[in-house]
Amino acid sequence: MTDPNMPPERVVVVDPPRQTTVNVQSERRGGGGAMAFIVGGLLVVVAVIAVFVWNGGGVATPDTNVDVDINLPGLPDAPKLPEAPTLPPIEPPTLPSPGPAPSN
Repeated sequence: MTDPNMPPERVVVVDPPRQTTVNVQSERRGGGGAMAFIVGGLLVVVAVIAVFVWNGGGVATPDTNVDVDINLPGLPDAPKLPEAPTLPPIEPPTLPSPGPAPSN
């Protein structure tokens, strides 16, 4: 039997050292490929619009020499225009006068 006044034997347990692995992703570089594609496309669209605006739309304009023949009344070759019909006289409607205010 052991003596109760004696401290127990010290047992030292040595654990093997723990190893921690940390996986860190490196920063992504060169991810602007899609953005460069979009900006390049917008520049092409603006360039095409500028070419159309500065070159008159790229469409051949028709001849602007137009011969217009207008016959005005009072000229010898002008046909006589019909006169506007006369309307019968109409009396304007009368508005009813307001009645007394209701009492509550």
